[in-house]
Order: sequence, then C-alpha cells, then structure tokens
Amino acid sequence: MKFVIALSLFAGAFATTINPGSGIPADSKSGLNLLSKARRIDEEADYTFIANYDIKFQGCHHVSQWNAEVDDDNDVRIETKRLARFRLCPTGYCSDESGAGCKEGYGDYIVDMNDYVNAFMQMKEEYEEQKCENYMENNCNCDDADDEDGCMNDCYYAANMSYCIRDENDLDVNEYLECAQYEPPEAYYGNRKLAEEEVQYFLGPYCADQGGQIHMGLFADDTCTNFADELGYGGASTFSTISNGASLPYSSQSKSLVDSSCWSCKQVDEDEYYNAYAEVEVTEFCETAYMEAGRCETYLAYGYNEAACTYLEGIKMTRRNGIIISGTGSKNKVAAAFIGIFAVSFVLLGSYVYYLKSKLDRGRGIHLTD
Repeated sequence: MKFVIALSLFAGAFATTINPGSGIPADSKSGLNLLSKARRIDEEADYTFIANYDIKFQGCHHVSQWNAEVDDDNDVRIETKRLARFRLCPTGYCSDESGAGCKEGYGDYIVDMNDYVNAFMQMKEEYEEQKCENYMENNCNCDDADDEDGCMNDCYYAANMSYCIRDENDLDVNEYLECAQYEPPEAYYGNRKLAEEEVQYFLGPYCADQGGQIHMGLFADDTCTNFADELGYGGASTFSTISNGASLPYSSQSKSLVDSSCWSCKQVDEDEYYNAYAEVEVTEFCETAYMEAGRCETYLAYGYNEAACTYLEGIKMTRRNGIIISGTGSKNKVAAAFIGIFAVSFVLLGSYVYYLKSKLDRGRGIHLTD
C-alpha cells in the first residue's frame, strides 16, 4: 500500500511540473528574445507562392512585459503584449470547421495581434463593401424608389446583410484597432465630472481568456492592459454607462473581431478575363501578416524559415472545440505514461481502501453476533 501511495504522489508531482511542449515558455526572457529574432525579411525574395495558400486564424496569446515608455507614477509598469497565431494551408485543403485548418503542407506563424487585426479588418471591410455593391446592383432595384436609402436598407435586411448598413452614430472600430483614447459622447451627463477628475478611457483589441477570439475592450490605461471595470466583460459595462447605453461592438458578449475562416491569399480581379499568363498577386492581408510574422515552415513545401518554431512550441493555443493544445499539438509520451500510471494507481488505491473497509465491517458483524 505504501508503494501505491508513493507512486501516486510521484506521478502527480511529475505530471504537474513537466511541460507538455518541448519549446521555450513564451513569456520567458529567452522566449521573448527568440521571438524578436524570429523574422527574416528578404526584400528580394519572391513571396508570390503565398497566393497558393489560405490563411487561417488559430488563436491569440498574452505576454506580460516591462513598459519601456513609463513617464510617471500613474503609468502601467507591466503591460500586456498580445500576439496572434495563424496558419497557411494549401488552397483546397483548408477547413473552416477544423481548428487546425489542415494537417500537412502548412506553415505556422506568430505576429503582433494589432498588426494582424488591422490587416484583417481592412481586408474584411473591402470584401464586404464589394459584396454590398454587387448585391445592390443586381438585386435591390432601388433606383426609382421614393426613399432610395430606405429601400436599400430593407433589401439588405431581407438578405441578412445588415453589415451593409452604415450609421454615422456607430462607433468606428477602425479608429481603435490599436489602443487609443476614447471620448464619450457629449450628451453623456457625466462628461463634465470625467473632465474635472481627469478620468480617461482607452479602447483597443484584446485576446479572450481562452485564446480563441479577439474582442474590443474599454481600458483605464493607455497600454490597454487594465479593464475599465471588474465585472468580467472587458469594460463593456462601463462603456455602456458613459456612452448613453450604447453597446460596445465586438465586446466579449458579441462576436470576435477576427474569424477562423479560411481566407484565400490569392488576389482576384473580377474585372479581368482569366489569363493563364497573368502575374499572380498576393492579397495585402496575407502579405502584411506574413512579412511581419515569426515563421515556422517545417512542413511547408517551400521551407524558407524555421526561426520561430521553438517559440511556437512554448505557447498554448485553443482549438474551436475548446481543447487547449500546447505548441503544435504534439504529445509528450513520458508525461502521458506517468499520467496513466497515476490514474491506475488511484483506482488501485481506492479498491484497496474499499477492501479494508469491507473486511472491517465483516469483523464488526462477527463480533456483534458473538
């Protein structure tokens, strides 16, 4: 029995200290130093091969680091650095439903989250504008309507394309894709009080706790590290209070700023006829994300760069099904073995305790009979 207990304790201690990934911890000093050297930008290199891939957001990650721009005692000393992880999958083999996107022929990348969000939102806005224009021209028939704007709005609503309807009073999220000061509406009754107390608020994107989504949050500092409220909603409650009841777009209670769909990296010009000899162009979104990212291209057919592989092994990412996977998802056989031993030992220990209890109960029964 002592052996079983000792084995259980050893296995439990081992399982809690071992690192499932073989990489350097992402928030360690060596990890941050490694990431700073993980990019290799060769201006003369040909990156048009990216057009043969789809880009897929895989998750985001927080790193705490010293704020080098501290000016006074009120500034945040330890700020939050946010990173985004994405994968390039061969076109035709990328799955929207799969958290990994693809299982072979891919490249994994890590980039500053703000850079990724900026590039993604610009691409998405252009895509939606083109889609809205095409639908309006081919389906809405509002040219002769008495109320052309109302006609188009009704047409878009009927097609479930409410994103085509722009309201001048809506918050322009694009102005806050990097942490920026937020000025509440003038009609807010507490504006004067905020000015007198020198209270400032800042809006910016942040990575959700599980790492699978990116939301907009309201913060109390210019590094977008500390939320403006403590209710667990990313400052959305305070935003509603100071914005006359308005909801914070892309908050933790709504959809993510970026999605995990597979987006083609090939630039398509619908105004030109297909030309087999035409120069292949890469979308600005994919080009920006790729050029700024640390790269792990071990499984990529082109295999340009593996400088960020060790760093990527040291971070965690969350698949769509909610399972947290360390690094690339490779299993540590030693850890798994000891976890298995721990589980078996626990069962054996429970059985032994039950056996002793049953034996003791029988002994008491015989004693009472005598």
